[in-house]
Amino acid sequence: MPSLLPFALLAAAVTLAAAAGADAPKKASKPAKPAPPTKPLGLTGLTVTDKKFGAKADGKTDNTAAFQKALDAAAKAGGGVVFAPRGNYLFKGRLSVPAAVTLKGVWESVPSHNGVRDAGMPLPTDDGTTFLVTGDAGTEDAPAFITLNTNSTLKGVVLYYPNQIVDDAPVAYPWAIAMRGKNPAVLDVELLNPYNGIDASQNERHLIRNVSGQPLRRGVWIDSIYDIGRLENVHFNPWWSMKPKLFEWQQQNGEAFIFGRTDWHYVHNTFCFGYKVGYRFMETKAGATNGNFLGIGADDCYTAVLVEQSAPFGILITNGEFVSFHGPDPTMIAVGAKHSGSVRFVNCAFWGPCNQIAKIDGKGTVGFGDCTFTHWDSKREGRYALQVAGGTVLVRGCEFRENKAQVELGAKVRRAVITGNVITGEERIKNDSAGSVKIGDNAAG
Repeated sequence: MPSLLPFALLAAAVTLAAAAGADAPKKASKPAKPAPPTKPLGLTGLTVTDKKFGAKADGKTDNTAAFQKALDAAAKAGGGVVFAPRGNYLFKGRLSVPAAVTLKGVWESVPSHNGVRDAGMPLPTDDGTTFLVTGDAGTEDAPAFITLNTNSTLKGVVLYYPNQIVDDAPVAYPWAIAMRGKNPAVLDVELLNPYNGIDASQNERHLIRNVSGQPLRRGVWIDSIYDIGRLENVHFNPWWSMKPKLFEWQQQNGEAFIFGRTDWHYVHNTFCFGYKVGYRFMETKAGATNGNFLGIGADDCYTAVLVEQSAPFGILITNGEFVSFHGPDPTMIAVGAKHSGSVRFVNCAFWGPCNQIAKIDGKGTVGFGDCTFTHWDSKREGRYALQVAGGTVLVRGCEFRENKAQVELGAKVRRAVITGNVITGEERIKNDSAGSVKIGDNAAG
């Protein structure tokens, strides 16, 4: 016999619906209209061009006081966004972005303006939010133009130095941006032609993402970081000027990325072109570098990677691309005599008509795994691709694509393992070391 339970449930549902209908109004009421917004949708915070602040985007008026007034007002309100609309804002002084405040321009993705270099291309004064920086010319050690503090952000602007010399040795300026406190951020910013770019020292957990341009002397300086910092999608190209005297000065003096003491730093998708040193790892009073470097590159640098010192925990460089072919002794990798830490290159590519791929000294460890070596000994002087004067070296699973000398081990080499490599031509590995050396299972031909 079928159960009566479904029929009972249906009857109960009908009864409830009837009861609800008995109490309902005979005519449904219209939905209430939402209250009109107090501000246009999508716009929050403060705008620097409001009358109470008085900023003017005319490229002539000094906006330092107006911007600082707006930034301080946002801080007094407990934080928020200070918006700079499209236009050219002149600054003769310095700005400090208070805690929990964002200084924001119109750009949602970092732009490029190579119209100074290439006629007909966009100029930095054509569009978007551009800061024209003129203060502290000739005074490199003055405070930065913009200082970021705890939880403060700079986003969506172009920093342009209109008085910088385009065709000769540049005028020194202090850092364009200094990052202090905890969690400061630089996002979607074009550093078109600062003398010094970003001082990311003395803070915790900074975030530098989507930054491009042509810093002339130094790009990014990182030191005294004891909690993890992040550097992502940062590319430095000569968009502003390649005039011979200016660009020659940059290649003789410029350093794109400089790392001192930083613990467990994350660096991803970074690139530089045309510097004396692409990536410099050094020891400061605070210590040396430990970090994870993925997808980094350096093109046409006198030395692509210079390792003066590294932390014992190591510098891990994966999927790197390095090219050197100019300068007095073009070299992809240089490891200094005082090096005592550990550096590993994995799945990296090295090419360009350099003198040698690597010059390695010190007492530390340098490893190459699954790397590709192309174009060394460009002058046919019999130079080895890897010249190891001291320390420990690991070369495993790599490919030497030129029929030239591969590895030279000096007398101070303590340990070496050179195995499982693919070699073009005959195996040419010179071993003058009295230490523990393992060479074998290399495929030559």
